Amino acid sequence: MTPFLQLTAISKQFPGVKALDDVSFAVHSGEIHALCGENGAGKSTLMNILTGNLSPDSGELVLRNQPVQLSGPTEASRQGIAIVYQQLSLVDSLSVAENIFANRQPRNQWGLIRYKELYAATTSLLDRLKLPDLRPQMLVGNLSTGQKQMVEIAKALSQSPDLLLLDEPTASLTERETQTLFRLITQLRESGKAIVYISHRLNEIFALADRVSILKDGRYQGTLTISETNPTELIRRMVGRDVVVSRQPSTATNNAVLVLENVSGPGFSNVSFRLNRGEILGLAGLIGAGRTEVARAIFGASQTSSGTILLRGKTIRPAHPADAVELGIGYLPEERKSLGLFVEQTIIQNIITICSPRTKAGLFDASASQELTETYQKKLSIRTPSVREYVGKLSGGNQQKVMLARWLLTNPDVLLVDEPTHGMDVGAKAEVYAMLRQLAAEGKAILLISSELPELMALSDRILVMREGQLTGEVSGDKATEEQLMALATH
Repeated sequence: MTPFLQLTAISKQFPGVKALDDVSFAVHSGEIHALCGENGAGKSTLMNILTGNLSPDSGELVLRNQPVQLSGPTEASRQGIAIVYQQLSLVDSLSVAENIFANRQPRNQWGLIRYKELYAATTSLLDRLKLPDLRPQMLVGNLSTGQKQMVEIAKALSQSPDLLLLDEPTASLTERETQTLFRLITQLRESGKAIVYISHRLNEIFALADRVSILKDGRYQGTLTISETNPTELIRRMVGRDVVVSRQPSTATNNAVLVLENVSGPGFSNVSFRLNRGEILGLAGLIGAGRTEVARAIFGASQTSSGTILLRGKTIRPAHPADAVELGIGYLPEERKSLGLFVEQTIIQNIITICSPRTKAGLFDASASQELTETYQKKLSIRTPSVREYVGKLSGGNQQKVMLARWLLTNPDVLLVDEPTHGMDVGAKAEVYAMLRQLAAEGKAILLISSELPELMALSDRILVMREGQLTGEVSGDKATEEQLMALATH
């Protein structure tokens, strides 16, 4: 059978890094083809080549048995290629409809947008995708992260693509939204579309994909039929070693560092808990349950309406994140692109933005800044040719490591981490897990928000569960089961 897409000897070099080195594989119509690899393996570079954002230095792309040169995203779209990016490409100041049909809105003879037609087309698409919570006129800036991801998916599907590229599409979705997406992907496969599915969640790959290709350090490691392989084999090919994540002895004490007493705020009410020194306290729940809102209130990014927050036994009410940082609280946010990173600045500038080294005269110390950054680059295995590289050029997982390094540099007593391994491969996750455990062993108090239940169960001493803005239960980390946590989160 002639493949829909054939890549032959694709290579791409950046200064100091060979992102892709002689990569060849094929994707067939009516196939879900997974693509796996560690952060920095070359997956995003390959997606940028397939969407015309980058040109390969060498090699050939063949679509429908015809060699093609994709001069840009417009040409890729004309060829029937659409992508859902890991990092959202939406415009917050525009409506759902304006984002979905960006540059493709129906217009009248004077070039003005025919909004009645635009909203009708959007409503039809959203109904077909079974997204009743979204409406065409909604401002994207007011949507949750998961809702934005569904708009991104709707935007890609509105183009009726023959080849759909999905880059970590479920990272911000609720279980219901994930199942909706899986149903859509399966329907696309049955209708003869070709799908390339990038995910670090191996359970999704084994549930959806027909075949999987693996990249490591920019080189092709082979293509396997899903029914003939297993997660252990995939991990070994991706990282070159076995990765085992298991529980470690607890370092939690009975010394409370952070206490919340009946605290209410935007998106949550009457939340009470204590976080002890040396403890990793998990916070589980569905997207929209209020977990992120609690963390933002502790960090001073939003204001509480009632209740008391105690830090080291003293009442605090941070009016701004700067107050929280001064008090020794750090916050790794869920949305790194819009809330944390400066993608047009270097790794050095991003890491030292809160805590920059100074000379004895009080001046900025460039040499010490570079030295500190290189220390954290090695400590967190941030893959980059130079710490002077722009953060926007890093893979999603490496961007997350830069964010984590920034907060480690501040040496906080309390660290709030919201989806800390978002977009990371299994090897990078294991490194972050080890880092969080080490911080807890040093006496730090860590509040871990995660939608990945195995992650919470592997790391947490205790797990709190939220539903609709309220705490619904507490489970010991070493006794928790996924069924138990999901029951508390949904009933």
